[in-house]
Amino acid sequence: MNILLYYVIPFVIVLGILIFFHELGHFLVAKYFGVKILKFSLGFGPKIVGRQIGETEYLISALPLGGYVKMLGEGEEDEPVEQKELQRSFAAQHPLKRMAIVAAGPMANLLLAALIFCPVYMVSGLQVMTPEIGQITEGSPAQKAGFLKGDTIVAIGDMPTETWSEVKAIVEKSAGIPLRITVMRAGTAAQLTVVPQQATVRNLFGEEISSGIIGVVAAGKYKTISLGPLEAIGEGLKKTWEIIRLTCLTVVKLIQRIVPIKTLGGPIMIGQMTGQLAQESWTNLLPFMAVISINLGILNLLPVPILDGGLLIFLLIELVTGKTLSLRKRELAQKAGLFLLILLMAIVMYNDLVRLVE
Repeated sequence: MNILLYYVIPFVIVLGILIFFHELGHFLVAKYFGVKILKFSLGFGPKIVGRQIGETEYLISALPLGGYVKMLGEGEEDEPVEQKELQRSFAAQHPLKRMAIVAAGPMANLLLAALIFCPVYMVSGLQVMTPEIGQITEGSPAQKAGFLKGDTIVAIGDMPTETWSEVKAIVEKSAGIPLRITVMRAGTAAQLTVVPQQATVRNLFGEEISSGIIGVVAAGKYKTISLGPLEAIGEGLKKTWEIIRLTCLTVVKLIQRIVPIKTLGGPIMIGQMTGQLAQESWTNLLPFMAVISINLGILNLLPVPILDGGLLIFLLIELVTGKTLSLRKRELAQKAGLFLLILLMAIVMYNDLVRLVE
């Protein structure tokens, strides 16, 4: 009962919201272009409950790991379409319109992330690590320049610094360049000059890169910066873009085998994290939901035939050549895509199970 209450229910709620927005993207753009929607389903498989409203049947189906929008004339070559409704079928639309309908699902997930982040920043503000020094490496440029534990870096040159990330960003690209740094020490401002040295460090993906360092470690203290509405929107959009960029980079690093495939997680890991965050606070769950929404959007844009990205490739080929791919070629591509998707699901489920028993 506890597992159901603390893990399964929050997971189903979060996943349901993400799937709903994804399918809503397809639905709204298809409606805008006048395409007839036959079904709008949360989940796959047998119908649990459904209701016909106008020309569309709205469903909740048994398998919650997905959903679909069924449009007139979509996917089935022999599907009968009455002559009077031919112009309202998906297949009758210009390739660009069909591309917009297909892309709208993943784009809705990216938009949802921004719609989550912006209000979160508006209500909670921005939590940042302060630029206070907690440790200095023996023999480092910082020690030689006279930095002390407890110093707070308030400016580099004429640029004020409010966060540790701002300090780090400047130092990393300033190897060999003297920096005039202002610190607050026991309530008094002091100016020090330090020259960052070139060093080899590891980035987020474990790759060795060259970077400027001065040999200091943050004190690990945080503060909250209050944001106005426009600042919160700007920060929310910035955060959304950062995670989109990081997600795309992670996909590339996975293909390059720089990021181990064992780091991937599936439904079990997401369910665990969702449950843990929900137990702490539902407000903690919102940023996590935004991150998962971005991951869902990017995943669906991958050029795998069974996903939205694969269908976009088919439509792009049709747009360029003026010809639709033959049914046989599409079926072969979709079978290959289904195989890849099942293989990926098997890998992430295996990773999840290994984590459970460790």
